[in-house]
Amino acid sequence: MSEIEVHDNPELNRFELLVDGAMAGLAAYRRRDDAIVVTHSEVDREFRGQGLGNELAQRTLDLIRSRGEKVVPVCPFFAKYVAEHPDYDDIVVS
Repeated sequence: MSEIEVHDNPELNRFELLVDGAMAGLAAYRRRDDAIVVTHSEVDREFRGQGLGNELAQRTLDLIRSRGEKVVPVCPFFAKYVAEHPDYDDIVVS
């Protein structure tokens, strides 16, 4: 089983998905006064087909929630993910 982690890289305004220490994807964002606006996400081609997009979304949203912040899912993938997972409704704003 691979080790998967997501961490915030505020200098580059993105959450980074690491698989066994290798950069596998990202969720780019910009800050708004009251929320983090996720504008784009991607998983590198060599890591696709393993469910890592969902891992990126879930772990990013969990990290945002743990910091007491809100999210605006502008990225189509993140918007679909939160629509399918209403347990994140408490942190989603428009």
